[in-house]
Amino acid sequence: MSDAAIEVVDLSKRFRIYHERNQSIKIALMRGRRASFEEFWALRDVSFEISTGSTFGLIGPNGSGKSTLLKCLAQILVPDSGRVVAHGSMSALLELGAGFHPELSGRDNVYLNGSILGLSRREIDRRFDEIVGFAGLEHFIDTPVKNYSSGMYVRLGFSVAINVEPEILLVDEVLAVGDEEFQTKCMDKFRQFKADGRTVVLVSHALGALRQMCDQVALLDHGQLQIVGDPAEVLDAYVGAVHSEHTGAIPGQNRWGSGEVLIDKVEVLVGGRGVDAPATGDDVTLRLHWSTSAPVAEVVFGVIFHTLDGKPISGPNTMDEGFVIDCRGRSGTVDLQLDRLLLVAGEYDLALAAYDTTITHAYDHHHNAFRLRMRAGGPGDRHGVVTFAPRWDAVPAPKPYKRWLPAGQRP
Repeated sequence: MSDAAIEVVDLSKRFRIYHERNQSIKIALMRGRRASFEEFWALRDVSFEISTGSTFGLIGPNGSGKSTLLKCLAQILVPDSGRVVAHGSMSALLELGAGFHPELSGRDNVYLNGSILGLSRREIDRRFDEIVGFAGLEHFIDTPVKNYSSGMYVRLGFSVAINVEPEILLVDEVLAVGDEEFQTKCMDKFRQFKADGRTVVLVSHALGALRQMCDQVALLDHGQLQIVGDPAEVLDAYVGAVHSEHTGAIPGQNRWGSGEVLIDKVEVLVGGRGVDAPATGDDVTLRLHWSTSAPVAEVVFGVIFHTLDGKPISGPNTMDEGFVIDCRGRSGTVDLQLDRLLLVAGEYDLALAAYDTTITHAYDHHHNAFRLRMRAGGPGDRHGVVTFAPRWDAVPAPKPYKRWLPAGQRP
């Protein structure tokens, strides 16, 4: 048997866009014609599988069909062709609090919304304190929800829906309205779902969160499935495609620019010699090798450091240091010198960039072009991303450190 939680096979969904609509039979008879409309295909021949116990992301520009697909998965919309097969109970967080009655208290709405989602009164009684505690609304639970802020409203809706404990959870871009603390709690809940072997499907524009949480990501565009695969590869392809629309593409899914200047290679040097992995605290030089297809008098070069989950660390460029590079020759190099590079041991992604002096026109921008590996060195911090190279002192002077050993092991 397949281990798929959801199977989507040749799924298509269309809507009618009316240019004029007959509001009644009388109007239709008077006009003597049917209402004018055109067909819009929100989804066209979409097929993929989502493995049980995985976290699956859906991305794409506005209007690409993400929400329509999620509603088809939740069986809110009926596809015009194809099919969706779900193996397990399902809960959808598409419009949090949609079943709330504004005149009722938060307490009454927990019972109302919980019953709509399939919980019995006994089950709601058992989970009530957990629902209210997760939402952080202990002091307001007996207040009519019409007096709630949008954040309070969303927190209560999410808390009720998440406590249905489905085998498959579908989540639309509803969490973006929550504050930072609430979003962190939601992400922790999704991780708990995954640890429990449940399946989560996320629609979001928060690419960093998807890169960190998802096992697979699917990219939709104009209702068609473009690519399904590893989150880093799909997200990089999406970012590259978005920029290519504005700047003109050069080869590579995560690379864009007009191409007059290209960054061909990067070297990592310590003491003038190439190394595979510098150590924390080393004096490091990143040497960018460039070539041209047309002479450009003034070029700004830059390097952007990212964590592996896509969070930017730093992005030095030549203009910030007060100069630009003359690229009227056929090739050359430019060095980024980093005295005492204080990245802690680990791996980092580097983006390489060559722009004009307005920093708006890309000659070459290569996202995640190079993977930099750092070894442990001095200072020896192990936490975070960058060490502060700390020095400790105390008054009175600290005693020399002595490692404690059991009596039988003492010298």
